[in-house]
Parts: sequence; structure tokens; C-alpha cells
Amino acid sequence: MAAREIRDRRRVLRYRNLLVRETVRMKNKVSGLLMETGIPYNQSKLHQKRYFGDLLKEQQAEMPESLPELLRLSRSTIETLMGMDRQLMRVLEKDRLLRDRVTRLATIPGVGPVVALTWALEIGDISRFASIKHAVSYCGLCGAEQSSAGKQQRTPLSKKRNKHLQSILIEAAKLAPRWHPDLALVYEREKQRGNRNQATLEVARKLVAYLMAVDRRQQPFDREGKPRPQQSKETQEITLPPSPPPAPALRSARLRSGSGGSGVRSTAARAKAAM
Repeated sequence: MAAREIRDRRRVLRYRNLLVRETVRMKNKVSGLLMETGIPYNQSKLHQKRYFGDLLKEQQAEMPESLPELLRLSRSTIETLMGMDRQLMRVLEKDRLLRDRVTRLATIPGVGPVVALTWALEIGDISRFASIKHAVSYCGLCGAEQSSAGKQQRTPLSKKRNKHLQSILIEAAKLAPRWHPDLALVYEREKQRGNRNQATLEVARKLVAYLMAVDRRQQPFDREGKPRPQQSKETQEITLPPSPPPAPALRSARLRSGSGGSGVRSTAARAKAAM
């Protein structure tokens, strides 16, 4: 069981997730009301405050009597939920217990504050996972493996998982290939096998590996795709002397003599005669 401090903050994050789901439901309801009454609208701009206000003014004469008030009430609810969401996120991001860890995790391409907070609070102490495989299983990113007639196949994703981590990592994996070339390669390699969902899962598993590495080493993610190794002050101050130039190769001497190995021997003989 996680420490009490982690459980308290996890409760806040899960409540925030509830607010997000309710916001999506209300936005879908607004779209449904407009479609139901035949009012034309721009889907991509519908939930922008200015566009929504202009839509009510321009289309109010065409709307049923009850619709404008329902739309205003829905819009007010959406703004309230979004305001609560922002407030809770600010509280969690500035929390002294989570701040440094979340900042490190957010250096991973494709990992934002929500993913970093979800990982930190749902995983808890990273040392309780002996390997990446165990963490992947806990996140519900793999199914059980079955063997039959010499063939191995995986069942659908396990139901025994942390559903909060599973959903947030899969959503992050859909966008992460845009931000990191290694993740893009992972996705393309799996997609060429004909399964986009499997490609997304493979990216999510790679994100788990990155998150675990950053957590264990407590170092930010570097541009090469690996956590930066921690260097001591003494290591940083060491300056290695320049390497001496390489000795001329025997083959070079032979090429200059123009006669292979005999040229080298004749040169040595002339030197001995001169002595």
C-alpha cells in the first residue's frame, strides 16, 4: 500500500480525472443538442467562448424556445469544470512532495504534466517493481501469453491492471511519436505488420521503460533518448591528455618501397651496411 501522503494526492488527481470526463460529456451534449435541432455549427470552434456567443446571437431566431437557455447552462457548467480542473492541476504541480519528480518525468518526449503526475501517484515507489516487464503488466499494457500446438499468442489486454495508468499511457502513446524519433520508429515498425493498435501499445511500453529509467536514476531525460548519467565533481574536472599519433603501419612502408616485403628487407640491409 502506498504511503498516506501519496494516497491523499492520488485522490485529488482521480477527482480531477472525473472532472475531465464530465467536461467531455457536457461538450458532447452541447453538440448533440445542436445536431438534434438542426442548427449548423463549426465542430472545431464550438467550444471557443467567442464563437459560442456569436453562434447563440446569430442562430437564436432559428432555435427552439428552450434551446438557448440549455446551451448557456451547459456552457456555464463546462467553464466551471474547466476552472476546477486548472485549479487542481496547479495544486498538484506545485506540491513539494511531487514537484521535482514530476519535473524530471516531464523531460521525456511525449510526457506532459498529467502523464507525469499520474505515473508518480499511481506507481508510487518505483523500487517495488523488479523489472520493466512487471511495470508493463501493472499498467495493463500486455495480455497473458498462451501456447498451443507450438504457436504462441497473446490474449487481449489484461483486466487486472491499473486502469488510470493504462488509459493515460495509451493516450500519450498516440501522440508521443510526434515528439521523439525513436518512438516514431517503434510505431512505424509495428504498424507495418498491419496492426495500428499493437503499434500504439508498443509505444506505450517504451514510455514505461523511459519513465522507469528516469525514476530509478533520478536524472532528467536527454536528447539521445536515455537518462543522463550522474557525474561526480571529480569526474567532471578530469581532462585526458591527447592520444599520441599512431605508429606508421608496416603496410605503408611496403607501399613506399614498391616491392612488398623484399623492399623492407633491402632497406634494413642497406642500413646495416652503412654501419
